[in-house]
Amino acid sequence: MSPSQSVSTVLVETTGAIGRITLNAPERLNAVDPQMCAAVSDAVRAFDADPAVRVIALTGAGRGFCSGAPLSADGANMGVLDAGAELVRAVLGSRTPVVALVGGVAAGIGVPMALACDYVVASDAASFVLAFTRIGLMPDGGATALVAASIGRARAMRLAMTGEKLPAATAAEWGLVAECVPAESFSARCDELLAALSVGATTALAEVKMAVNAASVDVEGALAREEVGQAALSHTADYREGVAAFLAKRPAEFTGA
Repeated sequence: MSPSQSVSTVLVETTGAIGRITLNAPERLNAVDPQMCAAVSDAVRAFDADPAVRVIALTGAGRGFCSGAPLSADGANMGVLDAGAELVRAVLGSRTPVVALVGGVAAGIGVPMALACDYVVASDAASFVLAFTRIGLMPDGGATALVAASIGRARAMRLAMTGEKLPAATAAEWGLVAECVPAESFSARCDELLAALSVGATTALAEVKMAVNAASVDVEGALAREEVGQAALSHTADYREGVAAFLAKRPAEFTGA
């Protein structure tokens, strides 16, 4: 996909030196399918290859940033596993700075999608949720490395094991995101930050990004472990029960099988 192209559920546009990628499925809080993940990956790589683009913005339309992958009884949502991993690789591998503009909920793959970015600005209306264990799965998309690298082992375990919703203000206090700003000034702050980065020292920013990521995050190791673990979990009775309970809006009855 070139920066001038878009598909209906992923909008891609260039404004001056800013490349913008918008998840555009607001009716489902931008829950992603493999095609959407692939479109984002392609757009990030195309922008990164364009010397006229000096910063990339990733955001979601409507009330959500990305609510994960749509759940289905047949397990079709597992197709996001590989595509989501490739999206995270594209963001981390981009030498052009990538900024996540999180105006609403980030859940499931939406969490590592945001954290793979180099700078995360969150509205105080946003929240972050790793609810995988509620359906008998584990975090993926590199979340097991990205979350722990940001907030430490104890808090990463807390979020992953409980599936609690973390308000954006707390996420900023913990260091999960760079900034939390009031909803009414969110758009203005995002524009200000993107404008500043778009005139920054491009090569220096790229080297900072690569050095910090190399020093702090073993994403490839995490992705490999998550792929094995998630594949095994997707065949368990607990996973089937978790999805059935979610779709039926009832508490899950896990047995460990």
